[in-house]
Amino acid sequence: MTTTAQQPATPVQPVSPGSPEEPAGQPKVVQRPGDRIFSGSTLAAGILILVTLAAVAIFLVAQSLPAFTADESDIKGGATNFFSYVWPLVFGTVWAAFIALLIAVPLAIMVALFITHYAPRRLAQSLGYVIDLLAAVPSVVYGLWGIGVLAPAVQPVYNWLVENMGWFPLFAGPVSGTGRTILTVGIVLAVMILPIITSLSREIFLQTPKLHEEAALALGATRWEMITIAVLPFGRPGIVSASMLGLGRALGETMAVAMVLSPSLIISLVLLQSQNPTTIAANIALNFPEAHGVGVNILIASGLILFVITFVVNFISRAIVDRRKAFSGAN
Repeated sequence: MTTTAQQPATPVQPVSPGSPEEPAGQPKVVQRPGDRIFSGSTLAAGILILVTLAAVAIFLVAQSLPAFTADESDIKGGATNFFSYVWPLVFGTVWAAFIALLIAVPLAIMVALFITHYAPRRLAQSLGYVIDLLAAVPSVVYGLWGIGVLAPAVQPVYNWLVENMGWFPLFAGPVSGTGRTILTVGIVLAVMILPIITSLSREIFLQTPKLHEEAALALGATRWEMITIAVLPFGRPGIVSASMLGLGRALGETMAVAMVLSPSLIISLVLLQSQNPTTIAANIALNFPEAHGVGVNILIASGLILFVITFVVNFISRAIVDRRKAFSGAN
């Protein structure tokens, strides 16, 4: 009976990660230098934005502290403290921006729908260029237009409104003799934010799935019915975002408001009188050259209030968009 000698077992060498014998299910991820540079630069840009925002907030808070305890003699307009001084400015800022948004949003939606669904291609392209060109006009030009063209043109309309609709509180008299009222400022701001809202709404409407539009038309809907059941529901979050972006522009506008408006530190909803509430940005621009000492801190503190208002507006708009983002053209 023969016996076979057993050979000693060969030890199994461990496979080091990244070796050529690494299992196929665990491929090694090789990051190229370009990828590392790009990811690092984007990370640095994001951190830079946060640092800049934090630096602005810290500066505003630090410089605003003396204004909260300022003496009554250091505050203009007969206010007893800072908050009684800034409250009319907050009201004027929000009121002027609301008027502008009330005028601009419906007009922008109609223009965007006309460009995307009604106008011939050549006319739509030309009209889109003209709308985009309005965004490049400096605010000082809008201010000059408001003083020299718009205010004299709307003065007869204001007279007619006071004479025939003066019983309505918003149109109560006496009417301004120059036409430089809060309503004129609202119209100027509406023209300024119109290209922003129109351009974004136009791009949103163009993203509406063709399947939804064709399905509505195939079921017998007219073009307007197709827009109401397919285009507008799909574009509602984008319209909200565009409106909030335009609202941010209207809240922070300075030169056009300072040039057109006849300002006063009052709280009034009347649209056509000569005494009008002013805005925070316009008040800072008009009073900063002459401010000194605590007066500078008071103006910076009002800027902090504007900073908080814009932050709240952006937060609300983000909440609205997030609530509607479940609707998608793909579902």
